[in-house]
Amino acid sequence: MRDVTLDGGNGVRLSGLLAEPPGGRAPRAVVVALHGSGIRAGYFDNRARPGLSLLDLGARLGYTVLAPDRPGYGASAAVLPDGQDLAGQTATLGAALADFAGRRPVGAGFFLLAHSAGGRLALSTAATGSPPAPLIGLDISGLGSVFAVEEDELPGAGAPGAWRRHWGALRLYPPVAFRLGRRLVAPVPVVEAGETLLWPGTYPALAARVRVPVRFTFAEQEEWWRSDEEAVRALLAPLAAPRAVVDRLPDAGHNISLGWAARTYHLRALAFLEECLLTREAAPPGRPADA
Repeated sequence: MRDVTLDGGNGVRLSGLLAEPPGGRAPRAVVVALHGSGIRAGYFDNRARPGLSLLDLGARLGYTVLAPDRPGYGASAAVLPDGQDLAGQTATLGAALADFAGRRPVGAGFFLLAHSAGGRLALSTAATGSPPAPLIGLDISGLGSVFAVEEDELPGAGAPGAWRRHWGALRLYPPVAFRLGRRLVAPVPVVEAGETLLWPGTYPALAARVRVPVRFTFAEQEEWWRSDEEAVRALLAPLAAPRAVVDRLPDAGHNISLGWAARTYHLRALAFLEECLLTREAAPPGRPADA
């Protein structure tokens, strides 16, 4: 794993983390890991215990894993102190992925694995078709379309929200996770925070333009988003995706990739990527791979 910097266009540089298959092997695909609000790309590089890092696991399984700091975080925070709206983030990420694809092999294409607010960016990216290489699919955790809390309880710029709603029970995390997690915390850009309230209204139109497979995961102790049958129907109904899956992860809180359940979730997400690749490889001649 190493640090990387990507050109997001318009003078914006995105910092991030990169892990590639060992031995100089070409990647089967690139997993682009998009973090949530108030935290940086290291969210996906859990070092509390061996085996919990998505970057390590993905590279060992033959994938390149690219975890950029989203616009307004990391290296771009000085240039974008208020962050960017969703359309701006989508354009910046698209330019950054084009920069990456121009310098490194991407295999079958990009697979977006996103958490919480990063899921909004993943869905917007799929809806606009902005990646320069084929988009294989989306795997999103910690994001729904129906709030489980009142609007004034939501986290935002200068208002982190209830600690328990982010984490769930303490037993779900290695004890050292909270100490290591402190170095990942970052201010939520004000523009991004404001768009959180708009998401339930924004989601349907974006979902109607998503035409790649999508998997949503809700942690057992997810407390920001509803995941009951009615809420799941509302989540899936607008999607134009050829396949949409909703999974529930036991013994996990909202910050899945920082907890004991991180490896379980990452393996399930990468298994979904394998399914997406299999569908493409096994598609009958003349039939769209995602049909």
